[in-house]
Amino acid sequence: MEIFLSAVLGELASRSINFFISKISKPRVVLDVEDSLQRALLRAQVIIDEATGRHITNQAMLQQLDMLRDAMYQGRYKLDAFRYQYHDEEDAKDQVVSHSSSLLKLNSVKGIFSCKTKTQILEQLEDALDNLSSMILDVKELVVFLTGYPRLYHQPYSMHLLLSNCMFGRQMEAELVLNFLLHTQPNGVEELEVLPVVGPARVGKSTLVAHVCSDERVRDHFSEIVFVSDHDFKDEELTHLWERCVKKCQNSTPSKYWRTLVVVEVAGDINETEWKRLYAASKRCMTIGSKIIITSRSDKIAKLGTTRAVTLKYLSEEAYWYFFKTLAFGSTDPTMHPRMAYVAMEIARMLNRSLISATSTACLLRDKFDIPFWCKVLTFLRGLIKWHASSFGEHPSDAQRQNKPAHLVRMVRTS
Repeated sequence: MEIFLSAVLGELASRSINFFISKISKPRVVLDVEDSLQRALLRAQVIIDEATGRHITNQAMLQQLDMLRDAMYQGRYKLDAFRYQYHDEEDAKDQVVSHSSSLLKLNSVKGIFSCKTKTQILEQLEDALDNLSSMILDVKELVVFLTGYPRLYHQPYSMHLLLSNCMFGRQMEAELVLNFLLHTQPNGVEELEVLPVVGPARVGKSTLVAHVCSDERVRDHFSEIVFVSDHDFKDEELTHLWERCVKKCQNSTPSKYWRTLVVVEVAGDINETEWKRLYAASKRCMTIGSKIIITSRSDKIAKLGTTRAVTLKYLSEEAYWYFFKTLAFGSTDPTMHPRMAYVAMEIARMLNRSLISATSTACLLRDKFDIPFWCKVLTFLRGLIKWHASSFGEHPSDAQRQNKPAHLVRMVRTS
C-alpha cells in the first residue's frame, strides 16, 4: 500500500512540476518569437531603406520589394498589436478609463487581440515571422543586385522626416511612373507614349503624379509640364490647347529637344472621340520624346495607354498603421509609451485608412503629446463616427470617397 501511495504521490508531483514548468515557459516562447520577429523586421527595414535610396528600373525587383514591404508592415502591425493591446492591455485600460468614462465599455473596443487566446496570439506572431523570414530569403539575390543601381539621396536620421520627401506606400508605383517618363524610345520610333494611372477617389493619383513631376530628373528631362483637366478639351479648337492649359514646372533652361509632358486628369470615363481629338492635337504639337499621363477613377482608361496602367489601391490596414504611428510619434520611440501607442492604434482604426485624416490627426496628437488629450481625441472620434453612421448610414471617409458631403463637428476646446 505504501509503495502504491508513493508511486501515486510521485506521479502527482511529477505532473505538478511539469504543469508549472509549462506555465512558466509559455511566456518565454512568446518572448522568443517576439524577439525573432523584431530582428527579422530590422533586417527587412535595412533592405527596404537601401532600395528606397536607389533608382531601380527592373519591374520584377520593384514588385519583389513591394511584397517585402507588405510583409514588413504586416509583421510590425501584429507585433505592435501584441505589445500594446495584449502585453500592456491592462495598463492601457486603466489609463483610458481614468480619463474618460465613455471608455468604460471595454467590450466595444474591438482590438486586434482583445478576444484572442495566448495560443492564437503566438500563432499570429509565428505566421508573421515565417512570412517575413521567407520573404527575406527570397530577396537574397536582389540585395546583391541593388549595388548596381545609382543612389538617389542620403537617408535622413528619422523616418518621420523621410515621409515628407517621398510618397509613403507608393514607392513601387512612383518608380514605375518615373521609369516611364525617363525611358527613351529607339531611334525611328515616333509614337506618343501614354501611361494611364487608375484608382478610386482620394487614393492619391494626382498626388503621386505631382510628386514624380517634382523630381529633378523629370524636370531636367522635360522642358515643360502641362496639367489638363477633362474640361479643357471639350472645346472644338484644340489647336489652341497650349494657350488655355495651365503650365507648371516650366524649366528656366529648357532642354534642346523641347520635350513636353502632359498630365490629363479625368474624373470618370472619357469620351473616346474627345480623347482621339486630344491625342491627335497633342501629337501634332509635341516633339519626339514627349509623353502623356492620364489619371482617372475608371478602369476603362487603361485601354488608352501605350503601356501597362499603374493601378493604385488604398493602403492596407497594416501599412496605414505604420504611416500613422510614424507621423504621430515622430522621433519618439512608441515602445517607451505603450499606453499612448495603444490609444493611437485605436485612433488609426477609427480613421478608416484616410490619408488626409491620418496627416491632420497625427499632427494634432504630436503637438500635444499627452495621454489624457489622446484619450479625448479617441472618445471624440468614436462619438462622431457613431453619430454619422446612425444619421447617414456610413463612415465620414466613405462619404468623402464617393464625393458626398461629410458632416463633421469640432472638438470643444478645453482650458
